[in-house]
Amino acid sequence: MSIVSLPPSPLQPLICDEIEAAGIQLFIKRDDLLHPLVSGNKWRKLKYNLLEMKRQEKGTLLTFGGAYSNHIYATAAAGKLFGFNTIGFIRGEAHTPLNSTLAYATAAGMELHYLNRETYRNKDESKFVENLKSRFQHCYLLPEGGSNEFAVQGCAELVPEINIPFDTICAACGTGATFAGIIEGLQPHQKAIGFSALHADGYFETEINRYLNLASPTAANYSIFYNYHLGGYARVTKELVYFMDWFKDTFDIQLDPVYTGKLMYGIFDLIKKRYFTPGSSVVAVHTGGLQGLEGMKEKMEKCRQ
Repeated sequence: MSIVSLPPSPLQPLICDEIEAAGIQLFIKRDDLLHPLVSGNKWRKLKYNLLEMKRQEKGTLLTFGGAYSNHIYATAAAGKLFGFNTIGFIRGEAHTPLNSTLAYATAAGMELHYLNRETYRNKDESKFVENLKSRFQHCYLLPEGGSNEFAVQGCAELVPEINIPFDTICAACGTGATFAGIIEGLQPHQKAIGFSALHADGYFETEINRYLNLASPTAANYSIFYNYHLGGYARVTKELVYFMDWFKDTFDIQLDPVYTGKLMYGIFDLIKKRYFTPGSSVVAVHTGGLQGLEGMKEKMEKCRQ
């Protein structure tokens, strides 16, 4: 399999009474089906980083993530697929037995190191980065979530894959790189809406400007909703769990509670509020990210009780 290309992910129409009553068309871009192991936006983020790593003649990729990180899982899988070494710095203390995400990462050959939460918070500071570069000179360093300018370049390729006319595209925001890439791929008449997974008002405008090298927000073609985080990052509520269960039963599509569950919850709330212009077409991006389900199972089951 080539590093540089995969077939476009499917575009699936969603049909139900709520959507029809609003007079819109809603589609879901199934990036969760791009690859069984390097899923969703993780493939797009890694694509040009792997090409840059090859250009630099680096044989090892070093990156960061939490214990249930989709990025850690995808990076380990890519290393096994394409034959390069991987090192993962994991937030928190080591625990045995390993959870399913980290067990897969080690089975795929990833070397794991653990950072306490205080150190992990400071991982982007220049002193820490310089020490890491000195210690791992042979490594290609990739930020948490795989988010950098090469990730944005890969995510920008998502929009031209959509082979129908559309007015609005919606995506979850975790670091902002995927959403920045989507903005970069838009035509002038199209708009992007981001749904923050974080309780952090105003955060993503700054990040998007940084990724796209903008001096000020391009407010004309994007907006961010910060009121659908449902308690904050990796938090769940009964409303979210019930919605995810309904969505799975109705459309046979699995969402995750960290990103895509909140994305689709927000979209359907906006549909109920008649936010979208009748006659318009809306595309939601399923960015994969189902590793979070494993870490949230207990919380979700409590919500169902």
